[in-house]
Order: sequence, then C-alpha cells, then structure tokens
Amino acid sequence: MTENNYTGVTTGTIATACSLAALDAILDSADIACVKVHTPKKTLDIIIDECKMLSSFKAQACAHKNPYNDPDVTVNLEIFSTVELLDKSDEESNVIITGGEGVGKITKPGLQIPVGEYAINPVPRRMIIRNLEEKVPEGKVAKVTISIPEGVEIARKTMNPKLGIVGGISVLGTTGIARSMSSDAYKNSIVTQIDVALASKINDLIFVPGNIGEKLALKKLDIDKEQIIQTGNFVGFMFEEAEKRGVKKFTYFGHMGKLIKVAGGIFDTKHAVADGRREIMVTHAALCGADRESLQKLYDSKTTDDMMDILDDIGLSVEVSNSIASAIHERCMQRFDLDLNVILVDMEGNYLNSNMQLNTDK
Repeated sequence: MTENNYTGVTTGTIATACSLAALDAILDSADIACVKVHTPKKTLDIIIDECKMLSSFKAQACAHKNPYNDPDVTVNLEIFSTVELLDKSDEESNVIITGGEGVGKITKPGLQIPVGEYAINPVPRRMIIRNLEEKVPEGKVAKVTISIPEGVEIARKTMNPKLGIVGGISVLGTTGIARSMSSDAYKNSIVTQIDVALASKINDLIFVPGNIGEKLALKKLDIDKEQIIQTGNFVGFMFEEAEKRGVKKFTYFGHMGKLIKVAGGIFDTKHAVADGRREIMVTHAALCGADRESLQKLYDSKTTDDMMDILDDIGLSVEVSNSIASAIHERCMQRFDLDLNVILVDMEGNYLNSNMQLNTDK
C-alpha cells in the first residue's frame, strides 16, 4: 500500500509480507488476505494476492508491488515466499532465509552480501527475521525461500549483470518504502558499481553517463566492461563517492550533450534540473573566436550535434571541444580531489576533443 503517488514499497517489504502471510497460514490454517509489516520506518498494511497451504507445515504466499510515480522495473512484479516449519537443530536463528527462482546470486566481491549468497540484502533479511521470529513455535525453525519467477528476465533491465549478480534480481530496500529515482535509494544502487570495481582490484575506471556512453566506450576504447561506471544524472554524487573511496584519477567519457553541462558547473545533469548547453557552447565558441553570426546560429540550435556541425563549418570544432573538456576538468578539480581525463564524443563515438589521453584507444 503506497503513501502517495510518489512512494511505493520495496521488494524487501513485499518479500517480508509474503513470508509473514505464509507463516500465519501455517499457524492458523487460514487464507491470509492482508498483513501488517514492520519496516524500519513504519508499519504498513500489505495486501496478499494469494496464500495457500502446501502441506500441514508448509505454505506459500505471493503479492506484487503496486505502481507508483517511478519507472521501477519491479512494479507489478509477483514475489513469492514459501515458508516451511522444520524441527530446530543447532541453528542460532529460528528463521533461515534463502533464495529460489528469479533471485540472483552474488558472484563478485564488494556488495553487502558475500559471494555465493542469494542477493537478498541485509535490511530485507532483518525485516523478515523481525516480523517472523516471535511467531515461530518453540523448537521449530522457519525456512523462508523467496522466489520471483520473472526475475531472470527483469534482471536484464537492471545493473545486476554488471555487478556480478546472476540468475535474477535482488531483493532490496533500506527503509521498506520505495521512492522515486531522484532519491537516495537510487543513488545507493548505482554507487555499488564503484564498490564492486574496487573490490575486484580494477584500475583505470571509465565513468560514463549511461548505456549509450557505455556502448560507445566499449566500441572506442580497449577496456573491459567491468571498468565502466555509469553515473546516471548524478555526476557530482558519483564523483564525490569515488573520491571518498580513494579514487584519484579516472576517465570521464561520453556524448558532448551530457558532459558539456559539467563545464558549466552542473553536476546533476537531469534536463528538468538544469540545462545551459547552448549558453556553455556559445561562451566557449566566443572565447575561441567565433563571429557573431555563428554564435547566433549556435544559440538558436536545438542539439549539441547541430552545434558541432556549425563549428565544423567555421573550423572551430576541435578548439571549442578542447576548451569545454578543459572546463570540465577544471570544474571537477575545483570541487573534488580528482584528476580527470575527459573524452568527448558524438553519437557515433567520434572523438571531438584532442586534449585527452588515448593510451587505451583501439
């Protein structure tokens, strides 16, 4: 159940709700339609889609994430929990958590879960234990298996393959409540790329804006996919996190249309937050000697690709690109203790500036 159109619940909350419903079904021999889940923030009422007994000591429940104002690939995804009551042996906890179909497994170090474990993050694990442990009968242990049948397919749309999480998606959440992609939760999800790369002893990191930047970098540079870090729109946040982790130097690679904003001190590159591309381009073109007529054409242009065509016509494209790349480097040096090698490209991957290091060039 959502708080409003801008919030929802996490996969961890749904997994907890299903686990609680399945255990209640075993204990009460009843069909459970709704449960109260205690999250780190508040208690939420979660509707259960289906709950059924598999035996006298085993039950399964499923529920889905209701839509909210966010392009979350896990919205409407069915999450299942199968709970089985077993005789307790030497286990310290009376709740054991494992993964099933569609829940990924960790294959690389640097994440919150050890290599070889299912990608059910610490907070969801604690939520499941907190909500179930007091209900488990004495002398018994509740074995909880979380499964997400569509998880294998959905995982292709997430960063999981890049992070070395194979076979499905992750069960996530830090508060139990999901918020929009501008929130800290999303930032925390993308910063794990840096942790995985550093834990894997990967050097020469390549920061790119997104999928297009990654594809172009792999096309143009002699690098491995593991070296690439996607910043999304949160350039400043990602650079700050890199600095905190001891990263001192890396390559910042991407399309002029995204990277040019950083030359103007814009470290959140979402269009709705700030633009300034044409103003930045006109400024650097003027500094490089462009005439007034060309400056007006640049100002009237809709895209940076159109602007580069104009600069090509007057023979200033490389000089202006160099000026912008230097400004990006300077802005970042002023704000962070980082040394960037800036590489600007067009949509085909053609290099636009010449003041860069191309020791990794194919």
